[in-house]
Amino acid sequence: MLAALVEIADLLLNVLFWIIIIQVILSWLLAFNVLNTGSNAVRTVAVALDRITAPLYRPIRRILPDFGGLDFSPLVILLLIEVIEKLLAGVEAQYYFGG
Repeated sequence: MLAALVEIADLLLNVLFWIIIIQVILSWLLAFNVLNTGSNAVRTVAVALDRITAPLYRPIRRILPDFGGLDFSPLVILLLIEVIEKLLAGVEAQYYFGG
């Protein structure tokens, strides 16, 4: 049972990881006018990704100092995801091999 929960958590963390990566790339494309928010599809995807990621970024943005337009909150969240995945791998290994 524990192994299944760890695998589900790992899957959800991987999905979140890729959502953040896509959101960051999309924000760069919008910032450099490669994509236009005049398109309904682009605007819909950008808003959806922002709604998913904003609650994660908000507490990090309150803590981090202002870097003059650079937002490091996605990087912090990605690092936290990696740390949590390593911890879950340790829990799973301990479950399988005893400890």
